[in-house]
Amino acid sequence: MAKLIATLFTTVLAAFAVSPAKVATLTPRQLAGQRVIYSYAGLTPPASLLRDIRNGEVAGVIFFKENISSASQVHSVIDQFAAANQQSPVKAPLLMMTDQEGGLVRRLPGAPALSEKQIGQSADPIPAAEEAGTTAGENLRGAGMNVNLAPVLDVYRQPGDFLDQFQRSYSQDPSVVQTLGREFVNAQQKITGVAATGKHFPGLGSASAQQNTDNGPVTLNVPLSTLRGVDEKPYTAGAKLVMLSWAVYPALDGSLPAGLSPTVIQNELRGRVGFLGVTISDAIEAGALQAYGTTGQRTVLAAKGGIDLVLCSARNVTQGEDAVTALANGLSSGTLDSATFNNAAQRVTALRVNVG
Repeated sequence: MAKLIATLFTTVLAAFAVSPAKVATLTPRQLAGQRVIYSYAGLTPPASLLRDIRNGEVAGVIFFKENISSASQVHSVIDQFAAANQQSPVKAPLLMMTDQEGGLVRRLPGAPALSEKQIGQSADPIPAAEEAGTTAGENLRGAGMNVNLAPVLDVYRQPGDFLDQFQRSYSQDPSVVQTLGREFVNAQQKITGVAATGKHFPGLGSASAQQNTDNGPVTLNVPLSTLRGVDEKPYTAGAKLVMLSWAVYPALDGSLPAGLSPTVIQNELRGRVGFLGVTISDAIEAGALQAYGTTGQRTVLAAKGGIDLVLCSARNVTQGEDAVTALANGLSSGTLDSATFNNAAQRVTALRVNVG
């Protein structure tokens, strides 16, 4: 375990001069915490979350509208988190994230005003996508955040379907989605330094209006040729993170949701598409996972499948703590392979250093 810990935090040592003696004292819970995103209810962060950050058991926090009254208010909260993090044995910057897609899906007030569909239908969509990425990143940076859970890279099929009903897809043409997604990602990451997240691999574009993985299980019977030629095509956009879908895709793996599936994550996303960045789950509390047990059980399955960061978004600090406990127990017992765990945590730590 001491060797694993020392290797895991090489990046942090270089960037933050944490002493080897300090690194060697990290507990399994602290190691596990490097792979969990927390959430909380309301405008005021609970003392338990600040404590967990000080204890080095938190990789980051996701913010929703209920957490934000203004950019300055949430920046003040993030400053509290940063101060707590300075007391942690893991001083890499926390991942402070939200969904700032544009249009109807904006947690922060302000830019980008246009939805993806509006950008795709605009007279000059490429500069519009670039402007959306730039202004989204500037908005997040102004609030103290460093990760945007956007853009959506799903290729919608029919007017009014799951993605289109909220104007969350650029186009029915995968080449257009690929191009505009790349413009958004490049502008946001290169101009503002805010990491982008492509979602929801391998694609929710074929989902009908009623097929919502937040509410229950969804199976998308898309032929493999269509998945690869249409739905997966935009995932060359260069985002530093990719969020996995909770739908089941029988053409790839008929037994597990994509975000739990080694076939989808390791073989398809990493092996075939060539993605080298951080994989993040969709909400671990999603209704699509109702058959997969508790938060802890779902978290371990996601880690086994190839998820680097588990998104605990039920606005409950205990949920994040349960995920950390499950990962720590899995690491200590050998249920989770230590080398694989090491690689995942290294990717997350490198991202934290890069966007901090």
